[in-house]
Amino acid sequence: MSLKRNILAAYTGQLYTTGVGILIFPLYIKHMGAEAYGLVGFFTMLQACFGLLDMGLTPTVGRETARYHGGSISALAYRQLFRALSLIFLAVAVVGGSCLFFLADLVAGQWLNIESLDIDTVVIAVQIMSISVALRWMCGLYRGVVTGSERLVWLSAFNVLIATLRFIAVFVSMWQFGFTPLVFFIHQLIVALIEFSGLYWMGSRLLPGKASQQEKIGWSFKPIKLVLKFALTIAFTSSIWVLVTQTDKLILSGILSLAEYGYFTLAVLVASGIIVISGPVSSTVMPRMARLNAEGKHDEMIQVYRNATQLVTVICGSAAITIAFTAENLLFAWTGDAELAQQAAPILRLYAIGNGFLALAAFPYYLQYALGNLRYHLIGNAVTACVLIPAIIFAANVYGATGAGWVWLSLNGLFLIFWVGFVHHKLEPGLHMKWIFLDIAKIGLPVFLALGCLSFISMPAGSRIVEISVVAILSIVALAIAVLASGYAKCFIFRRVKDV
Repeated sequence: MSLKRNILAAYTGQLYTTGVGILIFPLYIKHMGAEAYGLVGFFTMLQACFGLLDMGLTPTVGRETARYHGGSISALAYRQLFRALSLIFLAVAVVGGSCLFFLADLVAGQWLNIESLDIDTVVIAVQIMSISVALRWMCGLYRGVVTGSERLVWLSAFNVLIATLRFIAVFVSMWQFGFTPLVFFIHQLIVALIEFSGLYWMGSRLLPGKASQQEKIGWSFKPIKLVLKFALTIAFTSSIWVLVTQTDKLILSGILSLAEYGYFTLAVLVASGIIVISGPVSSTVMPRMARLNAEGKHDEMIQVYRNATQLVTVICGSAAITIAFTAENLLFAWTGDAELAQQAAPILRLYAIGNGFLALAAFPYYLQYALGNLRYHLIGNAVTACVLIPAIIFAANVYGATGAGWVWLSLNGLFLIFWVGFVHHKLEPGLHMKWIFLDIAKIGLPVFLALGCLSFISMPAGSRIVEISVVAILSIVALAIAVLASGYAKCFIFRRVKDV
C-alpha cells in the first residue's frame, strides 16, 4: 500500500469534506437564522466533547490493527482484543448518550441563552443530538480498523459520500419539510446511521477470520490488559485534548447569546479547517510509523516523520498564514456580511495562527504513538491543560472571544517552541534543530515574509468576487512559495511532473 497514494486519497477526501462544510455553513445562517445556527455550532462542540468518553480506545484499535498487519500480534490475539474493545465501545456509547439525552432539559433551560426559539424544540433537538453523537462515536471502533489497515482510499471516498449527505443533502430535506432545527437534526441522525452501517460493513470485512473451528475468540477482557497502559495514557491525553480544544467554545456557549455564539462558531469554523486538513497526514502516518517501528526500521520511521512535518507545514502552515493576512476578505467573500466580517476577523486571525501552531505541535505525539510510550505527551498535555483552561475561563469571561483567541495562540506557540524541543531531545537526540529549522521555519518563514510584504499594497474594497480573488491569489502564492521551500514537497511534485 503506497503511503503517498494514501496521503493523496486522504487529503482529497478531507479537503472535500472540509471545503463543502465550510462553504455551506453561511447558507444555514441565511435559511435557518443565526440562533438556530448557534444550535448547529453547539452540536459540533458536543461531538468533540463526546471524545472525552473515548478512553483511548479508537487510537488503540488503529495501532493494534497496524501491529497485526506488521506481524507483531497474531490474528487470534487481535480478534480477542477487538471483541473486548467493542463491548466497551458499546457500553460507553449507551451510557454517554443516555446521560446527554436525559440532561437535555437542563442544557436547554439553564445553559443555552435562547432568545426566540421554542424551548421544547431545543430540548428535542438536544435529545436527537445525543443519539447522533453516540452513533458517530461508535463509528470510531470500525474507523480504527479501516485506518489501521491503511484502507484510506476507500475511507476517503466514503467520507466524501457522508459529507455530501450531511452538508448538502440536508437542504433537500429542509426544502421539503421546512428550515427548522428539528428537520436539520433528524436528517443528521439518519446520516449518522448510514455512516455507522458503512464503517461496520468495511470494518467487519477487514477483520481476520478464524484459522480453524477449534479456535475460540471468547468474551474475556483479559486481552485489554496487554494494551491497558497505552490505552489509558491515550485516554487521559485525549480527554485533556478535548478540554484544551473545546473549553473556550463550551464557556462561550454559556456566556454569549445563542445568536452571537453562532457568529463566533462561524469564525472558529474557518480556523478549524487548518486542524482538519492536517488529519489525513496523521491518520496515514501514525499506522505507517507504528508498522515501521514494529519491523525495526527506525531510520525509515524518522524519515516518514520529517517528510510528514514538511507536508503539514506546506499545507497547514501556508493556509494559517494566508488566513491571518486575509481574514476580513475571506469572511466577507464567504458571508457577504461586511459587519460580521469586520467583527469576526480578529478572532479568525488568532485562531488561525493558534491552530497552525497546534497542527505542528501534535507531531511528537505521532512519534510517541509509534513507539508505544506516551509519557511525555501525557505530561505536556496535563501541564498545558492546567494553564490553558483557567486562562481561557478568565479571558473569555473578561474579554470575550478575542481574549480566548489570544490565550489559544500564545500557549500553543509556547508549547511548540519549548515542550516539543524537550520531547525530541528525550526521544530522538539531534532531531529537533533540523526539524524546527529545516522542516518548519525554512518553509513557513518565506511565506510569512512574502504575504507580509504584499499586505502593504493598498487595495480598494470590492465585491465578493474581488475579495475571493484576492484570497485565492494570495493562497496560490503562499502555497507555491511553501512548496519551493520544502525539499520533500518539491521533489515529490517534480517527480510526478516528470513521470507525466
